[in-house]
Amino acid sequence: MNIAPRFDPLDFGEATLKLRTYRHEVLGSNLTNADTPGYKARDIDFSKALQNELLQKNHADTMPMQVTSRGHYQFNNGISSQPNLLYRVPNQPSMDGNTVDPDIELSEFSRNALMTQAAITFLTGTIKSRLSAITGQSS
Repeated sequence: MNIAPRFDPLDFGEATLKLRTYRHEVLGSNLTNADTPGYKARDIDFSKALQNELLQKNHADTMPMQVTSRGHYQFNNGISSQPNLLYRVPNQPSMDGNTVDPDIELSEFSRNALMTQAAITFLTGTIKSRLSAITGQSS
C-alpha cells in the first residue's frame, strides 16, 4: 500500500525550483550579513515548505488574482504562500549577537545549488518525455 501522495511531476518540479530559488535568496542574505552585528541567520524547512506548496496546488486553495476586465488573464505567479522563515540555532554565537556561521551558510548554499541543479535535470527529463509522447519521436 502506497500512502505517499501523488503529484504531477511538472507541478513538483515547478514548486521545487521556486522554493530552491527562495532558499537561495535567504542563504545569500545570511552570507551577505555575516559581519552585521545582531543579524540572525534564517532558513526554511524545505521539505515542509514543499509539502505545503504541493498540497495548496493540489487543493487549489490559493487566492486568485482579481480580474477586473474581460481582457485580463488569470494566473498564479510565484510561491502560493511564503514559507515560514526559521532562525538557525548557532553553534557558537558571536559577541555582537550575529548568529551567521559563514562555513555552515556556504555549505548549505552549495548544497542548495546542487539540489537546484538536480531539480532542473529532473524537470528537463519530464518535459522531454512529455514532448516525446506528444510528437511520437524519441528525444
